[in-house]
Amino acid sequence: MIEEISIRDLGVIGEARLPLGPGFTALTGETGAGKTMVVTALGLVLGERADAGAVRLGSSQAVVEGYWEVDESGVVADRVRDAGGDLDAVSAGRAQLILSRSVSSEGRSRATVGGRTAPIGVLGEIGAQLVVVHGQSEQIRLRSSTAQREALDRFAGAALATALGDYQEVFRRWQTVQGELDALIAERDRRAREAEELRLAMEEIEAVAPRRGEDVELAERSERLSNLEDLRLAAAEAQEAVSAQFADDAADALARVDGARRALDRVAGHDPSLIPIVASLAEASFALSEISSQLSHYLGSLDADGARELEGIHERRAALAVLARRYGPSLDEVIDYLETGSSRLLELDSDADRILELGAEVESDRRRVDQLAAELSALRTAAAERLAADVTAELGALAMPDARLTIELERRELGLTGGDAVSILLQPHAGSEPRPLARGASGGELSRVMLAIEVVLASSSPVPTFVFDEVDAGVGGASATEIGRRLARLAETSQVIVVTHLAQVAAFSTNHLVVEKGSDGSVTESNVRPVHGEERAAEMARLLSGSPDSEAALVHARELLDNARRVG
Repeated sequence: MIEEISIRDLGVIGEARLPLGPGFTALTGETGAGKTMVVTALGLVLGERADAGAVRLGSSQAVVEGYWEVDESGVVADRVRDAGGDLDAVSAGRAQLILSRSVSSEGRSRATVGGRTAPIGVLGEIGAQLVVVHGQSEQIRLRSSTAQREALDRFAGAALATALGDYQEVFRRWQTVQGELDALIAERDRRAREAEELRLAMEEIEAVAPRRGEDVELAERSERLSNLEDLRLAAAEAQEAVSAQFADDAADALARVDGARRALDRVAGHDPSLIPIVASLAEASFALSEISSQLSHYLGSLDADGARELEGIHERRAALAVLARRYGPSLDEVIDYLETGSSRLLELDSDADRILELGAEVESDRRRVDQLAAELSALRTAAAERLAADVTAELGALAMPDARLTIELERRELGLTGGDAVSILLQPHAGSEPRPLARGASGGELSRVMLAIEVVLASSSPVPTFVFDEVDAGVGGASATEIGRRLARLAETSQVIVVTHLAQVAAFSTNHLVVEKGSDGSVTESNVRPVHGEERAAEMARLLSGSPDSEAALVHARELLDNARRVG
């Protein structure tokens, strides 16, 4: 609910505050006083497009602020917090929200949501949840087929909501399974080729049967066998140098070290500093003996028939290299490919069974979707007849006695909301063709049609605030009274703000604001003020006769107010 709108330097309005509050607020004033600017101001704070030409002449910017009372845990509050804004708690579960919009004379626009600067689009998102505006232009809540279907569904009530929830659950499952099935079928040939290629690859790898690290081992063995003779000669020479095999050869290293140890050992008793040297020579002698033994063992390990083995190693390395090129590049990756290929091959080979299984699920879900879609259509058809009849009855009392509302349902491709395309059509006169709402009525008629629809829908889906701009255009007398009465009825469940020029409509309001025009000789400035008692009667008299001082008009005005109170 809008508590108050503050306007500064917008059009002819210098500065004004509109105390609104609950119920039915009527906004009246002389032609050109700026009533339309109030609707424009509201549009700005709800995220509509800004026009620099609306900034008051001589001012740098126009500023509009709106104060709303909202549910502290509702959708609007959540969106405000998402945008970084704050809410001020006013009572249990209720909070105050401040939205503002400024427009500079150069055309720059700035919006704030809950005290935090935000994109203009955020105002639009929040405004769509707070206010519905019906004017003499294109502002129609039900202008799209989607909005018309949503309105019909809300009117249909809990039975349709339950059926729609069941339908959407099955529809989503059907679409998910159908998508998986389509992907499997589309990929079937490719996956069959992949399975065959994988099967051949696994057979090739298994035939070679590689081992991890085998390529490194074979490279080392190949290097050794390729240089076998050089290794044998070098090892034999090293062994001769360390420990000669013939006793008369005293030139080997072991004999020389042993000779040095014995020589020092004989005289070490005369000089203790020689003892560590003797010990080191003994260790060296032992090490040389060990080296000689190792060289002897190494020479014995050299295979004289290494040529045949080398040929086999070359063949094995060539086979491993082929696998690495095809499935590697390393041998470990080849083996990994073999290990993971089995599970992948099992997955690919199971496609046929999976396709059959998914096909059965899709068929079952499709039958259920068709059944639930038919139930939705039946519920919508019944609701459409009731809604059309109720709105048509309302139109008869709103100076459109020959008008008739019809709601058509056409079959379309099944979607998340069913298989129905909803169209609300208006037949403004007997014998005329029903046409879409936006093209089936004039501006004033369209506002009355929307009023009739909103009055009927309000019982099933109340909107926080409705704004009607000259909903009473082109009517008067008893029809205007009926319009006022229906606005009052709508105000029982929602806040209603009406720009009107008819006393019969304004009489039903619980809050009456007057836009007054003044002049200082060069610049016209409008202000807004609430009227009560005799001031209100005078404004009503002006609406009736053009003069607030006409005694006859004042009598009529008081009579209208008394009648409205009694009806209310």
